[in-house]
Amino acid sequence: MASRKKALLATVMAASVAGVPSMLPTPAYADDYVDLLDVLRAKGSLTKHEYDTLLTKHVHHAAPVAEPRAAHPAHVASGGSRTAMAHAAHGAQSGYEPGIRFDPGAGENDMSLRAEDAANRAEASARSAQEAARALDSGNFVRVAKYVPGKGLTFKAGPIDINLSGFVNGFYSYNSPAGGRPVAGGVSSGSSGFDSSAVRNGLLPAGFILKMNTVQQGMDISAVLGMYPGLDNAKPAAFNANSGGSPVGLGTAGIDLRQVFMTFGNKDMGTFKVGRDLALFASDAIMNDATLLSVGSTGSNASPGNTSLGRIGVGYVYADWIPQISYTSPKLGGFQGSVGIFQPLDEFGYADATNPTAASAASQYSAGSTQHSSPMVQGRAVYDFSVSDVQFHIWASFLIQHMQGLSSLQADGKTPLLSSDQHHSAMVEAGDIGTKVTYGPLEAVAYYYRGSGLGTTGLFFDGVDASGRKRDSEGYYVQGAYHITKKFRLVGSYGVSNLYLAGDENTALESQAGSAGLVRRNQSEVGAAYYQMTDWLTVVGEYSHTSSSAHGGSKESDNTASGGVMLMF
Repeated sequence: MASRKKALLATVMAASVAGVPSMLPTPAYADDYVDLLDVLRAKGSLTKHEYDTLLTKHVHHAAPVAEPRAAHPAHVASGGSRTAMAHAAHGAQSGYEPGIRFDPGAGENDMSLRAEDAANRAEASARSAQEAARALDSGNFVRVAKYVPGKGLTFKAGPIDINLSGFVNGFYSYNSPAGGRPVAGGVSSGSSGFDSSAVRNGLLPAGFILKMNTVQQGMDISAVLGMYPGLDNAKPAAFNANSGGSPVGLGTAGIDLRQVFMTFGNKDMGTFKVGRDLALFASDAIMNDATLLSVGSTGSNASPGNTSLGRIGVGYVYADWIPQISYTSPKLGGFQGSVGIFQPLDEFGYADATNPTAASAASQYSAGSTQHSSPMVQGRAVYDFSVSDVQFHIWASFLIQHMQGLSSLQADGKTPLLSSDQHHSAMVEAGDIGTKVTYGPLEAVAYYYRGSGLGTTGLFFDGVDASGRKRDSEGYYVQGAYHITKKFRLVGSYGVSNLYLAGDENTALESQAGSAGLVRRNQSEVGAAYYQMTDWLTVVGEYSHTSSSAHGGSKESDNTASGGVMLMF
């Protein structure tokens, strides 16, 4: 109705300004316009106020000598058709006026037909406007939703919403080792002996995420594709694009296609997810970690890979991006739960892979596995609530996986200590809990995890010893943030990850001369400042101290200063 009225008003205004006679091959009469207004008013297309306003304007422009009509618009408007005819007669007795010819001999029927024809043309214009609106909704046109900073660009093509979002970052990091002996599985670079400079990514690489959403038969359906390229040259190894880099000419950057998944469901039935995405266990730990937007522990600064470590391995175990079939319940009073089955991952000897003295000591620290008859299971529960002006976000999650066909080698690196055909297995179990509290400009995060066979740094890294026994592990981090202004924020955090020996595990190999000891503890302290320059740009300055210690007594530490920019759209 609104679009139709707009079309009618546009027709009437055009007639008032330009003059109907200039558009018709035959003479137009004074009461053509008045009768047209009468017809439109009778059909309900014009309100009384709109009718009065248009008629007054017409009288003012078309009949300057007819002062009695212009002097009493309210009287003119209230007279209906008889008043209109009286105006026509008055105009005829006054002779000719500039731009308008008055012909008292014209019949009332002719004038009615002319008014009806004008009304029909106005209705046709309204129908055209309505058809254009329907075409817009049908998907023949692409519309752009209002931009919200940080939420990406959203285009609507018929029933489909297409969202493109992403981020880009770059940091200069200067790492200075503080010395010490190598630690196998440690995340510090303190024993390297050389300072290093790098232009690199932080804990996040760059990211470009495409999302498509629609509603079909009452279900919200979406598809997501997330591509995460890095700045530095890739050197694919066990961790693919996330392995250490290769700062050599003619290299190319690594692309990490982390997200490929679909979802379907609604707010009543919950949501199902199928594909590759961030897992449930420890996901809140990394998402609430302030170093997600900075560097934290570098891992390797001399030859940087796709990302730094942030607080991975120094406060939590990396959640990882894992193929899954999961379900998330509807929200019930601030509570929401998720559970799913995931692609099982191998047990991995991270200490052996990172042992800088492996050439002189071929000892096998941990067992490995490649056989999986059952999936990994993960679950997560969150609860959001407020008490007065204090907001709480509490979460807990768990992980279970059956490790089968464990195998390992003896110190010579050749003789099997465990053989996969012995069918030795271990049931890995882990759980965590955390909370984020927000009060005005203050934020605080506290997190704790514990696992049996979980390992440290990455999922199932050194979680089972060479004899097939599970090692316990635990860790935590605490973090505080204060918004000095709306755009300027200071953050400080401290975190620890511990890996314990399995029962009476023999430590001789870890402590022998010339061999790096198995990591016992990784920890770090981080201080950072974040300034949001614009809706897109955030400038970051950060200092971090990272240290590692082994069961055999070896220790190493390093210091890193980083500065850079994060762009998010």
